[in-house]
Amino acid sequence: MAKPNKKGPVRTVQIACAKCKTPIFKYRKGGKGALVKCFKERIVENYTTTPCQCPGCEQPFARETLVRGAPAYKIIGGKVTMK
Repeated sequence: MAKPNKKGPVRTVQIACAKCKTPIFKYRKGGKGALVKCFKERIVENYTTTPCQCPGCEQPFARETLVRGAPAYKIIGGKVTMK
């Protein structure tokens, strides 16, 4: 399986909790579609203290997984917003 390229896209998006609006990640996202997964190597700034849990309301927003051989967070639908 092909891995995602290391440098990745240039456009960064701010990812926040949908419930409490606390910032979670600053992420280099490619494409125009919905946020389904976040590759760990593309995260620019990580505001979480424990993986996959919102730092504000402690709700889980993702699951850790391997996608195409690279570690990633698989986002649970409706748990995060993206700007």
